Amino acid sequence: MSLPVPPPDRLPDGFTVLLGPGVERREGGTALLGGSPARLLRLAPAAQALLTGDRLAVTDPRSAALAARLLDAGVAVPEVSAVPRPDVTVVVPVKDRTDGLARLLAALHADPGTAGCPVVVVDDGSADPAAVAAVVAGARLIRHERPRGPAAARNAGLRVAGTEAVAFVDSDCVPETGWLGTLAGHLADPRLALVAPRITALDPAQPGWVARYEELASALDMGPAAAPVAPGTGVSYVPSAALLARRTALGGGFDETMSVAEDVDLVWRLTGAGWRVRYEPAARVAHDHRVELRDWLRRRAFYGTGAALLAQRHGAAVAPLVISPWSLAAWALPVFGGRLGLLGSAGVLGRASVLLARRVAAPGQPPPIGWATGLVLRGTASSGRALGRTVTRHHWPLAVAAAVVSRRARRAAAAIAVADAVAGWWPRRREIDLPAFAAGRRLEDLAYGAGLWWGVLRARDVRALLPAAPEPVAPGG
Repeated sequence: MSLPVPPPDRLPDGFTVLLGPGVERREGGTALLGGSPARLLRLAPAAQALLTGDRLAVTDPRSAALAARLLDAGVAVPEVSAVPRPDVTVVVPVKDRTDGLARLLAALHADPGTAGCPVVVVDDGSADPAAVAAVVAGARLIRHERPRGPAAARNAGLRVAGTEAVAFVDSDCVPETGWLGTLAGHLADPRLALVAPRITALDPAQPGWVARYEELASALDMGPAAAPVAPGTGVSYVPSAALLARRTALGGGFDETMSVAEDVDLVWRLTGAGWRVRYEPAARVAHDHRVELRDWLRRRAFYGTGAALLAQRHGAAVAPLVISPWSLAAWALPVFGGRLGLLGSAGVLGRASVLLARRVAAPGQPPPIGWATGLVLRGTASSGRALGRTVTRHHWPLAVAAAVVSRRARRAAAAIAVADAVAGWWPRRREIDLPAFAAGRRLEDLAYGAGLWWGVLRARDVRALLPAAPEPVAPGG
């Protein structure tokens, strides 16, 4: 499905960007290191004169071009002002969930930022249409006589929206006051197609370890840091539970042939067409998480089936592991080569550090070996964590098969599973005990991996299981 071409990239005067957390100034302030994936961005003298601190306000075409470059490199985030009463149509797809729909509509009516917004409810073939119609007073109702899926329901609302912006909110959500105005501030960027809020738990007090795990590690929660959204980055997608979109950017909208992962597909098509997509955690929308064990696991498996569909459309963008050959060698050599493997791993990392230092060295300056070594070690540690995740999540059937025939594989798989659970639990150690978190982590990964493999077998396409190589850290202009 083709999408409209974004307008010329000219950020308006007054638009402001801030250097992102963790961005380092290098080479006396003439270069910036950061983003995801990491890159070294060298600044021309004119750009250095404009970016004297960590904040850049657009005042003319040159500063607009620099701000756009920083945004697209992932080293800056926009500083936006909330729009008190945005001109937005709210589209709510629903099927049978009348209690949640009534709760959502009440929340929209009570929020001063959405009380006056037109609302379109799309009933996607509910068994009791009269019950849905009874709670939709004051909103426009569209009905599908038979279920056509959430993508088709959202598109039906998109087609009748008369405003420049459209917010999609699922009926099991309750937005916090002011969420829409915070998101709407991003529309000052003319190339911004889509922005998503942070998805949190609707009822943190629900009993049970599944509810506690979902509150802290839900697949819908993209974390506390604002970020650009694109494949291969720290935030590669955003869920469609709640989104704000520029209507003219969406074209035909979601792919109605996809019953799962249609939100990821839309994000990747938008970024591929040149639009910007952002994640804004300052806006929050609460979601009624599934916390009954069977339903929770079934949903995770369902999510996993979407990877094969995405691989058919986007190829390596859906790779479960992005790892460089030298990182893979650095981890594989000690596992399979013993003490000699450790020496070989050290040699691989040393060589990678030298090559990186030479590639990013400023003209006339010695290669920054120390800095490059630190970056290589950090990248290798990150790759190791990602490799461990694939063993326990995406490729666990292979790990189980290896463990059946090899004692060394059993020990390695057990060690990886424990290390992965501890690494995920540690930042949350004051909020959940390790056994509960570890149980949630392992069961979630087993369910997702099972769905992934089922989707691959059904599609007869293994690309969703194959690793990919990252883009190298390189100087940018």
